[in-house]
Amino acid sequence: MDFAQELGLLIRARYPLIYVPTAEEERVEGVLTQVARVLGQWGVYVWDFVEGIQGNSNDQGFARRNPLQALEFLDKLPPHLPALLILRDYSRFLEDVAVGRKLRNLNRTLKSQPKSVILLATEVRLPVELQEMVTVVPFGLPTAAELRQELQGILAGLNQSLEPLVLADLVRSCQGLSLERMQRVVGRALALRGSLTAQDVDGVLAEKRQIIQQTQILEFCPPTVTLADIGGLDNLKLWLERRQQAFGQAAHDYGLPYPRGLLLAGLQGTGKSLTAKAIAHFWHLPLLRLDVGRLFAGLVGESESRTRQMIQLTEALAPCVLWIDEIDKAFNALDSRGDSGTTNRVFGTLLTWLAEKNSPVFVVATANQIQILPPELLRKGRFDEIFFVGLPTWEERQSILQVHLSRLRPHTWSSYDLVRLAWETPDFSGAELEQVIIEAMHTGFSQGREFSTDDILEAASQMVPLARTAQEQVQVLQQWASAGKIRSASRHTSLSRRMEQMEEQDYGESSA
Repeated sequence: MDFAQELGLLIRARYPLIYVPTAEEERVEGVLTQVARVLGQWGVYVWDFVEGIQGNSNDQGFARRNPLQALEFLDKLPPHLPALLILRDYSRFLEDVAVGRKLRNLNRTLKSQPKSVILLATEVRLPVELQEMVTVVPFGLPTAAELRQELQGILAGLNQSLEPLVLADLVRSCQGLSLERMQRVVGRALALRGSLTAQDVDGVLAEKRQIIQQTQILEFCPPTVTLADIGGLDNLKLWLERRQQAFGQAAHDYGLPYPRGLLLAGLQGTGKSLTAKAIAHFWHLPLLRLDVGRLFAGLVGESESRTRQMIQLTEALAPCVLWIDEIDKAFNALDSRGDSGTTNRVFGTLLTWLAEKNSPVFVVATANQIQILPPELLRKGRFDEIFFVGLPTWEERQSILQVHLSRLRPHTWSSYDLVRLAWETPDFSGAELEQVIIEAMHTGFSQGREFSTDDILEAASQMVPLARTAQEQVQVLQQWASAGKIRSASRHTSLSRRMEQMEEQDYGESSA
């Protein structure tokens, strides 16, 4: 049941007080007018603090700057006359004793009259004494069909058309915007180029970035990293390629549910965060980063409120990728926290949302120590898959080195001995391979020459990789992966690892 149908049902059932939280006054008032028309000869009257009553020429401006008198306007109407009274921004006046008493009186008298009071406000703020008698009806953001209809109407007015795929991309990128914001984006594009094109998708993302900046909870990350910037992880890449079109209309018509998300576990520096950025770029979705620490606040109940706000904002901007970085640091050892249960409540809210969400929000959580995470987070249903991002194999190290060298030396990268470099850097993560190249560049720059393979090898010999200093942690993660508890992101089994070791041994003997 959509908003118009639900509202029509409540009005016919003579619900006297209805609260609609929304920032889209114009759109919701249009829907209310349509509902009144469907119901029959219902009068629609609007009041705001500055203009007073509107919709009746005899009472134009009545109750200007007088919230209590606005409610008394209903007393002037005949009892048998059907009417809707829309009160804008009325949540600001509900704490007034006289206003609260008048609403409670109307709750009694309007049950026998065909009249309803519609309270409009940007958020729900109800005094305790009114909560029992007021019905809250959320007004959602425009659907994809409504956005498509609005865009097609704008194009028809300009005698323009868009290719179906371009229109579909534009509609998908506009999901999560109000009609007013979408119209602003379109107006900017028309003022800039005089027409709508595929380039306007970037303008839509910029508008969504503006929404994110106003909250201070989420961070909008430009998805500039591609899958080509990540060496190895072939299993994970194949998994992502199979779901590239899963957020489209064709997948929905096929009956596919939206992908839920991934949990990426592994040692620091193995490319988990890079993968989150690459997923957003590969799927052409905005990337939102959640620092779980921003959810927690000092006031009682504020942390839970911020969590709900984060969820509402994320779903409003869907389809999108939500990146929860280092989730293990926020939710380990929950039972030992001395915060009066705040962390447990925040974790419970997040768990419920992960399990029940139907919105096109793809969650990518990263963890360095998966073994300390609560088991309820790891069960199926929260995430589609849990991938182990381990240390790169010999072949993957060659690929990673090629990615970094081709970015830093696009014309001469092939002159470096990638096979030798990969063999000399066992247990090095992708981030550490990048760092040894940068260290070699410093060596070459300080001596006024181009850095060489030997410079990279010298830098690698002086670096102790984290896999050696955190050897116990690495062994625990590898045991999880080898036991089949999590899926490997690389095409890497114990047999392939043994073959790799044999190849490295053969290469070492031939080099000697």
